[in-house]
Amino acid sequence: MKFKTVLESVGNTPLVLLTPSPSRGKVLAKLEYLNPGGSVKDRTALYMIETAEREGKLKPGGTIIEASSGNQGIALALIGAVKGYHVIITVPGKTSPEKIATLRAYGAEVIVCPTVATLDDPEGYHVKAEHLLATNPDAYMPDQYHNKNNGQAHYASTGPEIWEQTDGTVTHLFVGMGTCGTISGIARYIKQKNPAVQVIGVDAAGSTLSSKVPFAYTIEGIGVDAVNENYENAPIDKIIAVNDADAAAMTRTLGKKYGVLGGMSSGAVMCAVEQYKNELGPDSISVAVFGDSGRAYLNKVFAE
Repeated sequence: MKFKTVLESVGNTPLVLLTPSPSRGKVLAKLEYLNPGGSVKDRTALYMIETAEREGKLKPGGTIIEASSGNQGIALALIGAVKGYHVIITVPGKTSPEKIATLRAYGAEVIVCPTVATLDDPEGYHVKAEHLLATNPDAYMPDQYHNKNNGQAHYASTGPEIWEQTDGTVTHLFVGMGTCGTISGIARYIKQKNPAVQVIGVDAAGSTLSSKVPFAYTIEGIGVDAVNENYENAPIDKIIAVNDADAAAMTRTLGKKYGVLGGMSSGAVMCAVEQYKNELGPDSISVAVFGDSGRAYLNKVFAE
């Protein structure tokens, strides 16, 4: 009998029916929080690290440095624990206490930076990670914002899974946008299978992409603060921006109404489904990608 390691268990997450409403077809949630590290970022982190290993960019016993709002860092910390890498993660101040505690539980070194409005702010977590990399020449930074393998991970795994799980009947995709790796990879694969599938990207209302005057927001995991190659390669039909309050309220509703304890980005994605519902016919099959778990936001979103 063959048993899988924790890293071999990444992927193949379930697709569950949220509502069979006749007026808007079926809405299915892709529960990415059931990956071993608790989020969709397990897929990209593993793909990028294994690619770096093959290319000789990351040596045994080396150091991984990354800027993350939490989930990518957690995935890298898990991988580092299994493979024996030292992991340093820079995070913005908005990162939930649960995520920071999880990073440290996996043995990562965590540096908390101010929450800023743009990715290139010198006080922000991304610039801090770049500075650390410059002063640690033997380290490797996956750089999820600019690494094409971010999107390729989802082209190779998540996209095919969704297509197979729906028997090729998916009509609409609702996917959160941050680094845009998830939406890029999934949408490219699905559109190649059926160009008629509508791809709806979900952004944070204060992001550089969706706001003429960007402002800091508390949603974690989404928010396009840098237009990059992953975004440019994503065949997106429509973008819906969601604010913090609506995302938080829907996140709580998901747990109480559907028994799905998703994170804030999952709440934002479901908000987009609700906003788009008049465009969904009775025969539509909508897939909403839920990126992480509400357990990472118990104090931030669910506390009384």
